[in-house]
Amino acid sequence: VQLQASGGGLVQAGGYLRLSCAASGRTFSTYFMGWFRQAPGKERRFVAAISRGGDYTNYGDSVEGRYTISRDNANNAIYLQMNSLKPEDTAVYYCAASTRDYRWNRHARMYDYWGQGTLVTVSS
Repeated sequence: VQLQASGGGLVQAGGYLRLSCAASGRTFSTYFMGWFRQAPGKERRFVAAISRGGDYTNYGDSVEGRYTISRDNANNAIYLQMNSLKPEDTAVYYCAASTRDYRWNRHARMYDYWGQGTLVTVSS
Protein backbone atom coordinates (compact mmCIF):
# COMPACT_ATOMS: atom_id res chain seq x y z
CA VAL A 1 0.00 0.00 0.00
CA GLN A 2 1.16 3.55 -0.72
CA LEU A 3 0.33 6.34 1.71
CA GLN A 4 0.10 10.06 1.05
CA ALA A 5 -0.21 12.43 4.01
CA SER A 6 -1.45 15.98 3.63
CA GLY A 7 -2.97 18.86 5.55
CA GLY A 8 0.02 20.18 7.43
CA GLY A 9 0.77 23.86 7.71
CA LEU A 10 1.43 26.79 9.99
CA VAL A 11 -1.06 27.53 12.75
CA GLN A 12 -1.08 29.61 15.89
CA ALA A 13 -1.14 28.04 19.32
CA GLY A 14 -4.68 27.14 20.29
CA GLY A 15 -5.66 26.58 16.68
CA TYR A 16 -6.50 23.41 14.83
CA LEU A 17 -5.58 21.39 11.78
CA ARG A 18 -6.89 18.26 10.13
CA LEU A 19 -4.43 15.87 8.57
CA SER A 20 -5.41 13.35 5.94
CA CYS A 21 -3.73 10.21 4.74
CA ALA A 22 -4.83 8.66 1.47
CA ALA A 23 -4.00 5.04 0.77
CA SER A 24 -3.78 3.19 -2.50
CA GLY A 25 -4.86 -0.39 -3.06
CA ARG A 26 -7.96 -2.41 -2.45
CA THR A 27 -7.03 -3.96 0.89
CA PHE A 28 -7.03 -0.84 3.05
CA SER A 29 -9.39 -2.31 5.64
CA THR A 30 -6.90 -5.10 6.37
CA TYR A 31 -4.44 -2.62 7.90
CA PHE A 32 -4.57 -0.95 11.21
CA MET A 33 -3.34 2.60 10.87
CA GLY A 34 -1.35 5.03 12.91
CA TRP A 35 0.04 8.52 13.08
CA PHE A 36 3.52 9.29 14.36
CA ARG A 37 5.44 12.52 14.58
CA GLN A 38 9.06 13.53 14.62
CA ALA A 39 10.31 16.86 15.86
CA PRO A 40 13.75 18.16 14.80
CA GLY A 41 16.50 16.29 16.59
CA LYS A 42 14.09 13.92 18.29
CA GLU A 43 12.93 10.36 17.81
CA ARG A 44 9.75 9.47 16.02
CA ARG A 45 6.93 9.30 18.55
CA PHE A 46 3.56 7.60 18.59
CA VAL A 47 0.56 9.92 18.20
CA ALA A 48 -2.54 7.82 17.54
CA ALA A 49 -3.75 4.55 16.07
CA ILE A 50 -7.01 3.10 14.85
CA SER A 51 -8.05 -0.50 14.38
CA ARG A 52 -9.02 -2.02 11.08
CA GLY A 53 -12.74 -1.47 11.50
CA GLY A 54 -12.34 1.80 13.37
CA ASP A 55 -13.75 0.34 16.59
CA TYR A 56 -10.66 0.98 18.67
CA THR A 57 -8.44 3.99 18.97
CA ASN A 58 -5.36 4.75 21.02
CA TYR A 59 -3.52 8.00 21.71
CA GLY A 60 -0.20 9.16 22.97
CA ASP A 61 -0.31 10.79 26.38
CA SER A 62 0.62 14.22 25.07
CA VAL A 63 -2.28 14.39 22.60
CA GLU A 64 -5.01 12.54 24.50
CA GLY A 65 -8.14 14.68 24.61
CA ARG A 66 -6.94 17.08 21.91
CA TYR A 67 -6.50 14.82 18.88
CA THR A 68 -8.99 12.49 17.23
CA ILE A 69 -8.11 9.77 14.74
CA SER A 70 -10.70 8.41 12.34
CA ARG A 71 -10.86 6.37 9.18
CA ASP A 72 -13.05 5.96 6.12
CA ASN A 73 -12.55 2.50 4.68
CA ALA A 74 -14.84 3.20 1.74
CA ASN A 75 -12.49 5.96 0.62
CA ASN A 76 -9.17 4.46 1.79
CA ALA A 77 -8.31 7.30 4.12
CA ILE A 78 -7.55 8.17 7.70
CA TYR A 79 -7.67 11.52 9.39
CA LEU A 80 -6.20 13.24 12.39
CA GLN A 81 -8.15 16.12 13.83
CA MET A 82 -5.81 18.20 15.96
CA ASN A 83 -7.30 20.77 18.30
CA SER A 84 -5.84 23.09 20.92
CA LEU A 85 -2.47 22.91 19.23
CA LYS A 86 0.65 23.79 21.17
CA PRO A 87 4.12 24.82 19.99
CA GLU A 88 5.42 21.46 21.20
CA ASP A 89 3.17 19.76 18.66
CA THR A 90 5.43 21.09 15.93
CA ALA A 91 6.79 18.12 13.98
CA VAL A 92 6.62 16.20 10.76
CA TYR A 93 3.60 13.92 10.99
CA TYR A 94 3.65 10.50 9.34
CA CYS A 95 0.84 8.09 8.67
CA ALA A 96 1.59 4.39 8.67
CA ALA A 97 -0.09 1.07 7.99
CA SER A 98 0.40 -2.25 9.69
CA THR A 99 -0.47 -5.86 8.95
CA ARG A 100 0.34 -6.95 12.50
CA ASP A 101 -1.74 -7.48 15.60
CA TYR A 102 -3.35 -4.27 16.84
CA ARG A 103 -1.83 -4.80 20.29
CA TRP A 104 1.42 -3.41 18.86
CA ASN A 105 -0.14 -0.17 17.62
CA ARG A 106 2.16 2.12 19.64
CA HIS A 107 5.39 0.66 18.21
CA ALA A 108 6.78 2.23 15.07
CA ARG A 109 8.74 -0.89 14.10
CA MET A 110 5.46 -2.82 13.85
CA TYR A 111 4.28 -0.72 10.92
CA ASP A 112 5.00 -1.96 7.42
CA TYR A 113 4.27 1.08 5.26
CA TRP A 114 4.87 4.78 5.80
CA GLY A 115 3.77 7.96 4.12
CA GLN A 116 6.17 10.75 3.28
CA GLY A 117 5.19 13.06 6.14
CA THR A 118 3.54 16.43 6.39
CA LEU A 119 4.95 19.32 8.41
CA VAL A 120 2.92 20.90 11.18
CA THR A 121 4.26 24.11 12.67
CA VAL A 122 2.58 25.70 15.67
CA SER A 123 3.64 29.23 16.50
CA SER A 124 3.41 30.69 19.98
